[in-house]
Amino acid sequence: MVRDQEQIIVQNRRMDVCELLEAASLLVPEGIAAKSDITVNDVWEYLVHDEWEIALSLLEELGDVRPLPLGFWQALATAAEHMRLERSTAWCHWRGHEARHGIIRADLTLRPAHEGRRRTPFSGAGVLRPMWNTGRRTPTGEPDLRIARLWAEFAPLVEPGGRATVRLAPLSPSNWQHLQPGQVITMHEDRTVAGTAVVLDVQRPPAPSAS
Repeated sequence: MVRDQEQIIVQNRRMDVCELLEAASLLVPEGIAAKSDITVNDVWEYLVHDEWEIALSLLEELGDVRPLPLGFWQALATAAEHMRLERSTAWCHWRGHEARHGIIRADLTLRPAHEGRRRTPFSGAGVLRPMWNTGRRTPTGEPDLRIARLWAEFAPLVEPGGRATVRLAPLSPSNWQHLQPGQVITMHEDRTVAGTAVVLDVQRPPAPSAS
């Protein structure tokens, strides 16, 4: 009986994953292709053969071609969670946040261990929540440090003295609307500078649709 129940649970999970990936695929406009020439038709081929993880990876790649709706990333995040793919789950939730609030990318260079507070690497998967000096000042003239989570592209870990392209998810996105490409901001884990970043790309959040 227990084994039968486990098989039913596994079967239901597989059905949920398939349906979620199919739903996400339907939100990808026809005709767009990733840098590897992958299209949504290739995703459907993998879905037909129950290659869920590959289909998920390709959909994530297609999500980089143009902005896709929040529902796309929510479906992928839930599918990844069902497949117990922790990093993909976190990444798709991150992209869902960007679909709502916009994208900020920057080239970050950390201070070396002998110069800064940090002595150990940190995870690049959106765990760290440092403060940032974005150029704003408090009424008393002090730097108005703002919190933003950090995701390092293509870098599972970021070492002291290392460099990485990062994406920022501000705690209060409306306070970051003044940023522009080329602007220099600094990262802080205390009042000292932990790293310096050059803003690469700022994509504003989508305007609310008229009712």
